[in-house]
Amino acid sequence: MLVAPTLWSLVEKRAEATPNALVMVDETDREVTFAELRDQSERIAAGLHARGLGPGDAASWVLPSRIDTVLVVCALARLSVVQNPCLPIYRERELSFVTKQTGARMLIHPGEFRGVDYRALAEALQSDQPALLALDLSEGLPDGDPATLPAPPGETSPEDAPVRWIFYTSGTTSDPKGARHTDATLHAKTLGMANALDLKDDDRIALVFPMAHIGGIGWLFGALMSGAGMIMIEIFAPQETIPILARHGVTQATAGTVFHQAYLEAQRRDPSTPLFPRIRAFPGGAAPKPPQLHYDLVKEMGGVGIVSGYGLTECPIIAMNTTRCAPEKLAHTEGRVNPPEATMRVVTLDGEEAGPGVEGEIRAFGPQLFKGYVDESLNEAAFDDKGFFRTGDLGYLDDEGYVVITGRLKDVIIRKGENISAQEIEDLLYQHPKIADVAVIGVPDPASGERVCAVVQCVPGETLAFDEMVSFLLEGELMKQKLPEQLELIGEIPRNPAGKILKKDLRARYGEA
Repeated sequence: MLVAPTLWSLVEKRAEATPNALVMVDETDREVTFAELRDQSERIAAGLHARGLGPGDAASWVLPSRIDTVLVVCALARLSVVQNPCLPIYRERELSFVTKQTGARMLIHPGEFRGVDYRALAEALQSDQPALLALDLSEGLPDGDPATLPAPPGETSPEDAPVRWIFYTSGTTSDPKGARHTDATLHAKTLGMANALDLKDDDRIALVFPMAHIGGIGWLFGALMSGAGMIMIEIFAPQETIPILARHGVTQATAGTVFHQAYLEAQRRDPSTPLFPRIRAFPGGAAPKPPQLHYDLVKEMGGVGIVSGYGLTECPIIAMNTTRCAPEKLAHTEGRVNPPEATMRVVTLDGEEAGPGVEGEIRAFGPQLFKGYVDESLNEAAFDDKGFFRTGDLGYLDDEGYVVITGRLKDVIIRKGENISAQEIEDLLYQHPKIADVAVIGVPDPASGERVCAVVQCVPGETLAFDEMVSFLLEGELMKQKLPEQLELIGEIPRNPAGKILKKDLRARYGEA
């Protein structure tokens, strides 16, 4: 397993160690080797530099999971640029917020993707931010002479490593929160993951989710460390995607419950023929996993089953199972603290340290911990007096130190692995003239993990239709992926004496609706 202080030095080390090995292949069978990754990234970096991007600048990119995206990521790393990966579901409202807050010098976009005109979005942003450069990759990748490049990023200790990444997470507030990471923090979390999965150079990783996720960047680090190859999937569509993964010999079938259910469903259509004959593991995270799904995958598809981890954008993979864990641990827990030098504490709601089996808030500290938020006013509440990050998640450690997540203190809905802020939707719905009070909750859903349910108390004499609510939210520029799937009208939103909405009661009432 290669280690290096920066992403770019990892690119160089891997290209020297295994230059002709495959790092990426996509749906069209386009392939890129580690040497080609290094060489093409340097030329792209030179082209970006010629367009005015240099060391220390910030660049936002909103790109699909494509080979060209990985090349641009590595080119930006070569330039020592602060990268702000944005999910392709971001629209003008989100992109305007993050480009302003990060002080982005450039917005890199795909031109058009899934019917969205990012050129028009970029032009709208530029009308408000005249200094923002826009780069449309549909017009081709930048190209230049590597001899014109400034010096590559220098080596520093993990403690002194500069911030090179800003990942936004919905959190519990309306505005997304920018978590600041370094190459060293991402390196630490990925090294722990790679060791847990025992990644090897003949592994083939299913990159079936957005590259802009911290998990997507983590898999890039993992491929460079281990020499494994990534199968790049732009849009996960089971009927088209799964045969591609099979054709390219997937061994690490990521990336969570929704994907694992799709693989199992496909296997059951032809149980006599192994769908993924080289499968080693089904890495997972981001959403609860049904224990039976683990056992079914082992029995029907092979490998060790679901090897899941637990973490947040702020402190990714603070715990993870390994390929060597006992089946009951793989099925029922999220593993032990990871890597070994990281640590975790559980604090009861009364502020006491929780013993084994006692539920409390999970708090995390380790080399993968972020360097605080872009908005520094958020930092004080994010850490406790011992410097541990308050995850807002409820859980406990069993007698062997394995973590079990039982719920969340934070009011976040996790649908298909995506964090959705209930408050963001509530803030918009409160503006509707027919709505007197509203609570947005997450209720269990077998397909997506959770679905978004809006519980609405209407103004006396008024009523609200589902389609009317959806149209109003879309007019308010809410992303389609955040729209509620369920609307419940209620006479009065239940609140406690302090005025807090009793969302637990609402979940119990509408969770089976």
